[in-house]
Order: sequence, then structure tokens, then C-alpha cells
Amino acid sequence: MSVLAGLCLVSLLDFTLCSWPWLKPNQVDEGQTKRPKQPPHIIFILTDDQGFNDIGYHSTDLRTPTLDRLAAEGVRLENYYVQPLCTPSRSQLITGRYQIHTGLQHSIIRPRQPSCLPRNLVTLPQRLQEAGYSTHMVGKWHLGFYRKDCLPTRRGFNTYFGSLTGSVDYYTYGSCDGKSVCGFDLHDGESVAWGRAGKYSTHLYTQRVRKILATHQPDHQPLFIFVSLQAVHTPLKPPKSYIYPYRSMGNVPRRKYAAMVSIVDEAVHNITYALRKYGYYRNSIIIFSTDNGAQPFTGGSNWPLRGRKGTYWEGGIRAVGFVHSPLLRYKRRVSKALLHITDWYPTLVRLAGGNTSQDHGLDGYDIWPVLSENKESPRMEILHNIDPLHRRGLGSWQAGQGLWDTAVQAAVRVGDWKLLTGDPGHGDWVPPQVLTNFPGGWWNLERGTGEGKKSVWLFNITADPCERNDLAEQRPGVVRKLLARLVSYNRTAIPVCYPPDDPRANPDVNGGAWVPWVGDEEQEDNWNGVYYKRGRNRKRKKCRLCKIRSFFKKLNSRIMSNRI
Repeated sequence: MSVLAGLCLVSLLDFTLCSWPWLKPNQVDEGQTKRPKQPPHIIFILTDDQGFNDIGYHSTDLRTPTLDRLAAEGVRLENYYVQPLCTPSRSQLITGRYQIHTGLQHSIIRPRQPSCLPRNLVTLPQRLQEAGYSTHMVGKWHLGFYRKDCLPTRRGFNTYFGSLTGSVDYYTYGSCDGKSVCGFDLHDGESVAWGRAGKYSTHLYTQRVRKILATHQPDHQPLFIFVSLQAVHTPLKPPKSYIYPYRSMGNVPRRKYAAMVSIVDEAVHNITYALRKYGYYRNSIIIFSTDNGAQPFTGGSNWPLRGRKGTYWEGGIRAVGFVHSPLLRYKRRVSKALLHITDWYPTLVRLAGGNTSQDHGLDGYDIWPVLSENKESPRMEILHNIDPLHRRGLGSWQAGQGLWDTAVQAAVRVGDWKLLTGDPGHGDWVPPQVLTNFPGGWWNLERGTGEGKKSVWLFNITADPCERNDLAEQRPGVVRKLLARLVSYNRTAIPVCYPPDDPRANPDVNGGAWVPWVGDEEQEDNWNGVYYKRGRNRKRKKCRLCKIRSFFKKLNSRIMSNRI
């Protein structure tokens, strides 16, 4: 009996052990089932009008400890390009296409223009939604809103909170197109957020981002947040408490501008803190980028680069950028790989597990291997732009070797070489404006370069990033090759979309706010007119102040020359 009992016990143990779930290969307890690795949470932070010299690791007079630390622990992008104006940069980020392929190659979209990001193009957030993401946008849109179909919530964002136009007051959220046509511009979803005015916009937007992070469940669904800050665009209106640490700065616009940069740094600190607090950080990618160069007239600095916002010199298009993520394989380094803002579209879609095979005609590249594994960039060239509406009378087909009309504003980079034609914009080098006693208004006058008769420039950007040595006459063969690239790109361009103002956009006839004014049922108009630029045909009046201004401009030029 005892032997029988022993055999029964052995059989029972044998059955129990053999049926124990952890002994079966690739099987775990039902409550601890392994899931496939979730796509990363993506936080894209874009600042407005922040210059190359307006961050702590490029400048000694600004304090940005959070941005400096995140960049130092991630990958700093030191050969990264955007566009010289707000709308073009945003359009290329969200479509992965050059301006010549979206019709937005001329200037920005103004509040009264019946224009927006082409509605037939699939956007980055739409592709991320298809990949299972919850998508949110907070901040400045500036990609058109004349129809509801143009709004962020119709272009791939589950939620939107911010301003639709290009520039608003930081407290009142009033926005003007010219001096007389003004309206309220703060929106929550597709509704006007009348009751939210009064709080500084950077603080208000940061608060909304933290609310999104607090209410979302990071383990259940990946998250994409596009934080498109209004800062540090004019008007210069930072809270006084942020100005105090910069009180020793003699130049008042620079002092206020520095305070606004510090507020951006604080906002990024609060966002990254929330990522850690609510469980996103370990599976997150934080991307920081500026949208274009700074405006030295209002406190910004692109030093030592040439030019400013609105120009195709390096100061207008070379951006501050970095990537910070625990998912990076090789961190704590500086990347000099050639990168462009169009590259984020395919990079982020593929990181999300999405598909770009249907996105024919993308101009961006997947650069994650460049960022994470320090591989060479697949990008060898960048078309900065071709703007057929921006022409300069001094250019000619003869100057373009019979290949290209150099009156047309255009810029292209191929390898180390950069070519500019037409009017690239004010090409001055403006040192940081720190002089104490000189009147700020006169100090802001930029130094003339004496190159008003040229229409073709060539630079070796790798050897000469400050664009001081024009090699167009010494290297005609290189000029010819880059002109041929412009010709090739121009064959793929679509017509410019730059319609005249529509009087129905006036906020006075729309309840006092900037809102869509064209009905969904209304057919598209064929706009053939060209937008009238205010003041171009006005006669200039002679005044005593003009002579004084000319005197100070010459004096300023001599002082700047001595300093350089």
C-alpha cells in the first residue's frame, strides 16, 4: 500500500510539474503577457524666430540650462536647415515636401489670404494617426484657415489649442493684418477660446501640454504632441520677473528677448518633468527645432552667421536643433550630418511603424540611423527654395550662363557648395547687440555689404559657414553645375499659390475673431491676382530725420567694421 501511495504521489507530482505553465516554452502567466514593443512617444518642440546664437551652448549671454543639458545628453544637430520664414518651415515639416511642391514658395500665408496647406496632401499627424497614435497640437498653426478643412483638427490632430495666424499678442491674443484689420486669435479645437486670454502664451501652452500628458495613458497608446511655441516672436512682452536676471544687458530689446528665451527653457523643463512624472520618458523622443533665423532688429542674434530671418543666407536658414531620447544608441555627441526639416516626416512615420510608400514625391529622408547610430546622412543636397515671384532686376540669363535667369530668387546646396541667385535678402553680419550707451534704434541698423550689383553667389559652406568668401567668379564650373540643379528642380515645381486678400476674412464681420470665412459648400476660386504689398507704390517723403538716420547708419557701419 505504501509503495502504491508513493507511485501515486510521484505520478501526481509528475503531472503537476509537466502541466506547470512556466515549463512550457514562450509562455508566461496571463497577467504578465509580453506585448510587442510600443512605438515611441514623440514630442516635437518648435520655437519661433530663435536665432543660431540664441541658445546657451552657442552664446555666453543667454541662460538655457535645460536646453543645454538635453542637447548635451542627446545629439546636437550642427548642420541642420529650415526655411527663412514661418509658413514655409511648418509646411515642410508637416508634409515632408519642398515649397516648390506645395505652391507655398512665396512668403507666408497672411490672415486674409484664402490659402492653406494643400488639402490633397497627407500630413505627418495623419500618418501617425494611421499608425495608432493620439495626436495633439499646441501653439502656432500659420498654415492657413480660410476653410474649416484647413484647420489643424481637419489635418490630423485629435486636439488643437493655439493661434491660427502668424503673430499674436502674448496676453490679449489680438492679431492684426496691417494696422487696421485686427481680431482675437486663440482657439480650442474649432471654437474660439474667448475666456482664456490674460495668461502669457508660453505658460498657457505649457499648461495644456502637461494636461495632455496627465490625462493620457502612456502604456495604452503612443502619443504625438507638436508644441509650436509662439515664442520668441515679437512683440517682446516677457513678464518682468524674467527680465531681472538680464538687467545688466545694455540693449533693451536684447534684454527682453533673452528673458523670452529663458521662458522657453523653463517650458521645456516643465514638459520633460511631466514626461518623467507620468511615465512617458523611457519610451520617448524629444525633438527641438527653431523655425527660421532671428531678427536682429528685435533682439535676436544669428552671429557669427550672415543674414537674418527672411533671407537665404545661413543666418536665415541654419537652425538650432537637437534630439534627446533614451532610445538613441549613441548619445552625447555633436552631429554635422547634413539634415533638413523635411526629413522629420519620413523619419517619424517609420519610427511609428507607419508606411510612407504611398507618399510619392517626398523630399525628406529617414534620418533615424544618422541620429541614433551615427551613420552618414542619405542627404547630399538641399533645395532652399525657388521663388518666381521674387525677382531682382539686376539678374539675367547671361549671368546664369544661359541656363538660369539669375533675377529669380533661388538657393541650393549640393555637398559643400551653396549657390544663391536673385535677391537673397539683407546679407549683413550683426554681432550680439550688447553696447550700453549707444541708442538702441540706431544700433539696430545693419551694416551694408556693398554687393547690390550681384545676382550670383557661390560659397563653400563647409569651409566658410559665415559666407565671407564669394567664389562665383573663381569657380564657374561649380556655378554651372548648381545652376543645372536649379533647372532640374524647377521642372518639378507647381504654380505659386499666393492669392490677394479676401475682404470676407475681416474679423469685424466674423464676430471679432480670426475664423474660417469660406463655407464648406462654396467652390474653390481660381485666384489669378497677385497679393498687393503695402507701401510699395507710395512716394517717399523727404524729411529731416532721413538725413539724421543716414548719418547714424554710416557711423554705425564704421563702428561695426571696427568691432569685426
